[in-house]
Amino acid sequence: MLNAAQLALFEQTDPAVEFLPRDTRSSAAGAAEAARAAISDGATVLVGPLTLGETAAAAGPAQAASVPMLSFTSDEGQAGNGVWVMGVTPAQVARRLASAAISGGQRRIGLLGADDEFGRRLGAALRSILAEAGLPTPVVMLTRPGSDAAQNGRDFAARLAAEGGVDALILSQAGTVARQAVQGLVAAGLTPMPRLFGTHLWAGDGQIAQESVLAGAGFAGPDPATRNSFENRFQENFGERPARLAGTAYDAAALAARAAREGGRALPIGTAFQGADGPIRLMAGGVLGRGLAILEFQNGQIVLREAAPIPGGPGS
Repeated sequence: MLNAAQLALFEQTDPAVEFLPRDTRSSAAGAAEAARAAISDGATVLVGPLTLGETAAAAGPAQAASVPMLSFTSDEGQAGNGVWVMGVTPAQVARRLASAAISGGQRRIGLLGADDEFGRRLGAALRSILAEAGLPTPVVMLTRPGSDAAQNGRDFAARLAAEGGVDALILSQAGTVARQAVQGLVAAGLTPMPRLFGTHLWAGDGQIAQESVLAGAGFAGPDPATRNSFENRFQENFGERPARLAGTAYDAAALAARAAREGGRALPIGTAFQGADGPIRLMAGGVLGRGLAILEFQNGQIVLREAAPIPGGPGS
């Protein structure tokens, strides 16, 4: 994360912008202390911290000093009052997947996933988005984390058969769990099989692309060309490939540097920016608009189906 932030500042090529790293010690108390120290040393924008708890703790000192904070968390509950959530959020994923399904003619959508924070937020966002579009309420089944994924697939297939089926089905989980859930749907004889979608958690999973039952499935993820460019630049500078979350740190640091270069604490609200994973746009109220691509499994490969739209435009 630190290297990604440093890369963003290096690419801004402005020696007047100074980066002041502070260690949160991976704790809420450490995050609050780090925020106070950075502000005391003259920081005009805070980049980070990583987790929900650290963000909540650091927000107090930042808000008291009217210093904006670009947090790496994906918890939308932290957004607002000078805090921007830079991680990929369930609402961003739900909106992009719903848009892709609707543009493909799928009107009735289902969600099968874990009864965890991500699954609950994804379901809530999907309900809201489909209601706004005047479409049927989604068929949502959230199961106990760690439960039998294949059996969950069979149970959901029975429910769909009883309720008239769906045109598109979103799987909130990734990896083996997603593969087993789809195998359960197939074993239950679900007909017709809906168009399958996954979340950004499928990105980078080469094994899931090889699963025959997922051939043709799509998922929301980073723009491949943009992400590859970022990863190549990162490797050229640091000799290794970046972690998946490094793009979030890059984006936050680049936006903070732009604000500093233009005179202080005023972030570029409303301006589209090409981030490490695709286009982003800071919006009022701590909301981040994020353009996600739709990728698809074809012949064991991941291919681009729909380009990442500019946030705030059609399909975003």
